Amino acid sequence: MDFLNQYLAFSLDQIPYVVLTLLIAFTFHEFSHAYVAFKFGDPTAKNQGRVTLNPVSHLDPFGTLLLLVAGFGWARPVPVNHFNFKRPRLAGILVSFAGPLSNLLLAVFALLIWYILVASGADADMPFYVTSFFNTFYQLNIVLFVFNMLPLPPLDGYRILQDLAPRDIRAKMTQYEGYGSLIFLILILIPQLNSYTIQPIFNAVLPFFMDGLNNFFASLFL
Repeated sequence: MDFLNQYLAFSLDQIPYVVLTLLIAFTFHEFSHAYVAFKFGDPTAKNQGRVTLNPVSHLDPFGTLLLLVAGFGWARPVPVNHFNFKRPRLAGILVSFAGPLSNLLLAVFALLIWYILVASGADADMPFYVTSFFNTFYQLNIVLFVFNMLPLPPLDGYRILQDLAPRDIRAKMTQYEGYGSLIFLILILIPQLNSYTIQPIFNAVLPFFMDGLNNFFASLFL
């Protein structure tokens, strides 16, 4: 099995927890985009069956496989037509933010349940795989929140930045978006570049959320 471990971003014993987490996290992420877009007047995603919590409608097989192998991946993007929004910029920002926010809320919910179990003493009798799942679920959802908020195409953080920008700047951003996506892939795939660009952001931001949320719930329950 060692030959498999060297080609996976996660160890083999982590794979079941990672797969289940991604199944839930990707589904809620894309559902949130589709639901908020529909509520703001765009039926595009709903007409394609995306306002659903059925994972089959949202998962991209290759994107999920790549996440296991390379440490990053994607679900099927939710189609959004800004022309259907009455307030396109505000709706666009909220639709883009809905996905990452869903991952943050999933992490908060998982941590809340875990601290309730700890405070009641129920965690002492739990099998190790339950603890492992909670830990993986919490951490991966925080990672997905931070990752998707990066202001780089094609991530949600970039879409938010695009809708916040003045019209002339937004037009230029659209014009060079393809190059930006290529640069993003290069930064992700080349470790030497990743370690000086994306990774420092994660090293600074992830502890802020993870430690902050842990300390908050610990102060409430312990």
